[in-house]
Amino acid sequence: MGVGAILAIASLSLRHRLPDPAGLLADLRREPLQEATQAAPFETKVGGVTYTVNPLADYQIWGLVVSNHDSDTWWDWIHRASNDHLNVVDLCVVFAENVERGAYVGLNYSSGQFVCYVETSSYERWRHFSLRALSNNHLLADRPSIISKLRDVQVGDQVRIRGRLAEYAHNHGFAFRRGTSLTRDDTGNGACETIYVEEVEVLSAGGRPWRWLLWPAIALVLSGLIVWLRSPFRAS
Repeated sequence: MGVGAILAIASLSLRHRLPDPAGLLADLRREPLQEATQAAPFETKVGGVTYTVNPLADYQIWGLVVSNHDSDTWWDWIHRASNDHLNVVDLCVVFAENVERGAYVGLNYSSGQFVCYVETSSYERWRHFSLRALSNNHLLADRPSIISKLRDVQVGDQVRIRGRLAEYAHNHGFAFRRGTSLTRDDTGNGACETIYVEEVEVLSAGGRPWRWLLWPAIALVLSGLIVWLRSPFRAS
């Protein structure tokens, strides 16, 4: 049981550790690919709400996931209050020069309901980090297969996402609309990319071997606990 507990603690601590720069694929050094789109606006229904999606550009991005947010998490009240069931996941990724220079290493990343935060106490690390090579992507999906893949993506994964930068809206009880950034050079409110996802691919999964060891470690702890509970009591 003791070995299992140690493995479980180590797995929980290290399964989302970011890979070293040498372990990143060459594709992650690429800039996102944005092109004019021929796609027309369309309607889709998710969670009983009908949305109008207006594609603005074809888009593809390669990146290292440094933080994520699932809109189904218990503390996310904004998506529920907004009747927003289309934005299923946010993935915050680094790419291009942050990958090329290894500038993402040593910073702390976290996600709020719509925001990706980056923090460091080191002036040198911040000086080398490029905010334009960090992207918080609001990912829209209506196909169960895509939704499942998006929710399987974890911090430390290297991913490729293809779809369309889009704005979307509904009138389910009230008028709701969200837009998207169309440039990598903006910051602050409105700088996130909103992508209607047509394809998502995990190019390389992170957290090895700790993700694989987590469930065997938990099984060791539980089996050890069962053996201990079934052992006869011996008075000292």
